Amino acid sequence: MIKVGIIGATGYAGAEIVRLLQMHPQAQVVWYGSRSYIDQKYASIYQNLFKLVDADCLGEDMDKLADEVDVIFTATPQGLCASLVSEEILNKVKIIDLSADFRLKDVSVYEQWYKLEHKAPQYIDEAVYGLCEINRDKIKGARIVANPGCYTTCSILTAYPLVKEGLIDPDTLIVDALSGVSGAGRGAKVANLYCEVNESAKPYGVANHRHTPEIEEQLGYAAGKEILINFTPHLAPMNRGILATEYATLNKIDGKLPTKETIRAAYEKYYGNEKFIRILDDGVYPETRWVETSNYVDIGFKIDERTGRIIMMGALDNLVKGAAGQAVQNMNILFGFEESMGLDIVPCFP
Repeated sequence: MIKVGIIGATGYAGAEIVRLLQMHPQAQVVWYGSRSYIDQKYASIYQNLFKLVDADCLGEDMDKLADEVDVIFTATPQGLCASLVSEEILNKVKIIDLSADFRLKDVSVYEQWYKLEHKAPQYIDEAVYGLCEINRDKIKGARIVANPGCYTTCSILTAYPLVKEGLIDPDTLIVDALSGVSGAGRGAKVANLYCEVNESAKPYGVANHRHTPEIEEQLGYAAGKEILINFTPHLAPMNRGILATEYATLNKIDGKLPTKETIRAAYEKYYGNEKFIRILDDGVYPETRWVETSNYVDIGFKIDERTGRIIMMGALDNLVKGAAGQAVQNMNILFGFEESMGLDIVPCFP
């Protein structure tokens, strides 16, 4: 049994980690960290956990926390984890950071896109990008795991096999993605009020969303070169979910477009044995409702022979595989547990 501390336990992603670890047979949450609710009963904030969690919220003292737990999840805004981490802490405990502090390998790119000075650049090279299905072997020995973002997890996994196999031109990649409102966090914002989002959908972060360089960096590793993409996120009137629709020009093989059998074989090569990635049948396309509350990613595709392009589609739950579920999956890899432990959740519908 390992002991777990969560800094940011009262945000949506932190609360989802709490929920998932209630079902984990080898992990116990002993620290519910929060800046806004110190000394309040955790279950008074999330009533769904009444009589399941009998603990008060504590603060964000990572030095003290590192003496009491085996792993710390930081489900916090950008900048906090980097400001708290130290060599002394890393010698005691594993850190799984759900912010962007250690995702990007170029500190200047981080500072450009996030408008923050990075407080711990000395740990950027060491941190492992925690996209489980791609970096599993690197995660196993890590001290810091940079848990990927929700848009990025969906966008990268949807295109990765085709980029890696050279079946598409990654510089032609366009990603349009929809997110549920929980992706914006639990903080009070006028733009996220019910009347502002209900019965409406809108693009935002057009040509400057912070997840863009993360997608480019990771798919660039797959392509073996730097790439540039167009990424446009949209806010959709739903609680949970990410749906990414991606477009790219197919690379011809012996003068011909790849067949759907070739495309499917590429997906099967990388994901055929992956529990949490479901490659859908021909003609079936992902829907957020079929992955809700689960750690699954559903992927489908369609070749457009008329334009010589392919449409790739992926769906996941932004709070589970896009955040907390992947974080627990990373924890399982770090501690040698069955990777799906605590995550064998059938998607909930309706």
